[in-house]
Amino acid sequence: MGCEIDVLVLGGAGVDTVVRVPELPLPYADSYLIDPGIVTRAGQSGDFVALGLGALGLRTHHVDLIGDDPEGELVRALHRHRGIPLTAVASARGTKRAVNLVGPDGRRLSLYDATRAGDGDPLPEATVRALAAASRHAHVVITQPFAGALPALRESGVTLSTDLHDWDGISSYHEPFALAADVVFLSTTALSAPERTMRSIAARGRARIVVATAGAEGALLLADGELTHVPAAVPPGPVVDTNGAGDAFAAGFLFGWLSGDDPRRCASYGAVAGAYACTVPATRADAVSREVLLAACG
Repeated sequence: MGCEIDVLVLGGAGVDTVVRVPELPLPYADSYLIDPGIVTRAGQSGDFVALGLGALGLRTHHVDLIGDDPEGELVRALHRHRGIPLTAVASARGTKRAVNLVGPDGRRLSLYDATRAGDGDPLPEATVRALAAASRHAHVVITQPFAGALPALRESGVTLSTDLHDWDGISSYHEPFALAADVVFLSTTALSAPERTMRSIAARGRARIVVATAGAEGALLLADGELTHVPAAVPPGPVVDTNGAGDAFAAGFLFGWLSGDDPRRCASYGAVAGAYACTVPATRADAVSREVLLAACG
């Protein structure tokens, strides 16, 4: 079939209801007046990675389980509007959804609807194999049932990446993703010893590169056994929301990696993309352009 797709993104399609709160943690009260308003929009981890890659000029295709519900239509509309092909496998559980509480400093608390996640809906292996056969690379979001797709993806010969988000380095749920991917992203948020965890991922799995993001403190990059610190990029505007910053970092990094750039430059791309994402209000889904990214990195 040939490589018609640069990056196949698997999983992570959904809808967030964004609520601006006066502070986090939010003190108990009978009620709060929310200004500016409460907004529901499409965009979860896989959506943000797909949007980021598409904005950087990569041919991107997204596949996930989507319900026949209002949330599913929001996801479909987002992809139509951004020109990102979407393979929507029918889900009886419904489209994934969450509530994001966003503080004045841009920090976020996410409440995920667990009734719309799990192993109940099958993912046709034939669909995964057909899409993988047309792809250069696959980015797998750690939502189910995509752990089950990892063997077929590996057999297809595509390179793999994944984002473990706030993994604590212990939970067994994340391990299939961590050990199957060639490029692994994660956050330092829940790690007591980031370097140890990163080296363990590389030693036990297939990862050639492991990146641990640390927000305003930058990121740690493990490549070819060498650990280096990558400084955070200066945001091009006020920081209003950190939602999607890690997904943007992954998109920027993969843009460089698939272009053949060295890992340090890839991480610089990721830092710039992540910083840009922090300036985008939670009520919008947006990503840095290729022109802006290249100009910022020199």
